[in-house]
Amino acid sequence: MKKRIVIGNNIFNFKKDALNFYKTILNSYKFGEILNPTDFEDVMQLLNLHRRTEEKIGVGIKDIKVDEVRYKTKCFHLIRNDSTIEVFSYIGCIKGSDSPRTKFNKACRESISQDLRNVKLSFFKKHSKKGQVRCQETGELCFWEELNTDHRQPNTFSIIVDRFIEVHQINVEDIKYIEIMDAVFEFEDKTLIEKFQNYHKEKAHLRIVKKGNNLGRSFQARVQQQKKDLKIE
Repeated sequence: MKKRIVIGNNIFNFKKDALNFYKTILNSYKFGEILNPTDFEDVMQLLNLHRRTEEKIGVGIKDIKVDEVRYKTKCFHLIRNDSTIEVFSYIGCIKGSDSPRTKFNKACRESISQDLRNVKLSFFKKHSKKGQVRCQETGELCFWEELNTDHRQPNTFSIIVDRFIEVHQINVEDIKYIEIMDAVFEFEDKTLIEKFQNYHKEKAHLRIVKKGNNLGRSFQARVQQQKKDLKIE
């Protein structure tokens, strides 16, 4: 029987349950709002499981707020007693240490994060009406925060990373990283960042789609670029 996850006074049957619990707390606050005492205690209990708990806590935590980390993404911000602030990833804390392959994937994703954002910005600039554009999968009008820049099958992001590793004969266990924020990594080797950016730019066929939707169901057997595919400039 799989061992349940115990975080303070909370017991979860699966990691996904714990992730949803803390995601609900995070999304219940607006940017800049301070956690209430109950939520504060729940997040602090999770912080005790962090791989760098003492470093995160420092001189002590007086408050926790929800604020923007970048690209209007919500994240828990720990406010220490000396007023210094530390970003805290509940996802990284629950999932634990990454495998070499997972860390490599994260660094690849980080290297093209601005490219994906630029594609989305360009699409909105061209098609936005009253702050909404149509999902390229469903045709539904959606706001910015409801949409993702996603990879059309079969060249999904994971497939692109797989092929990149093969082409460049990379041993992911030998790669070194810089942790630029909690659980967010980039390659220490800047030439590797550039290589992946260029490879991804060549291979990726992108769509702006509503979060949670699967892309290109009718095109899964094709790799040719289609008229409405978006490319990185």
